[in-house]
Amino acid sequence: MQFCDDCGSMMVTRDGEMVCTSCGATSERDEERAAEFVSTESQSDDDLIETEEGADFEGKPTATDVVCDECEHGEAWYTIKQTGAADEPPTRFFKCKECGYRWREYN
Repeated sequence: MQFCDDCGSMMVTRDGEMVCTSCGATSERDEERAAEFVSTESQSDDDLIETEEGADFEGKPTATDVVCDECEHGEAWYTIKQTGAADEPPTRFFKCKECGYRWREYN
């Protein structure tokens, strides 16, 4: 398996070269190690955790037990990520469905 030097995502073999499944970067296929490379199906978007500024939350689970600090709307999309140690609760990242404001909540 080969990983992208630019973003760290898994690369797959296409037309004799290695192509990153996330950013599209390419590199030459190392023929000596070609037997070691195995292509698999791509990761589904359901498994992605989107916490960076430009992340697309739309279509993710919806929380109705929150209130946006910017517009006071009562619905937000959210994702969950383990940001601390394994014995600590995960962090929920929210995006308001009305105004797009983003915030996090530590449980």
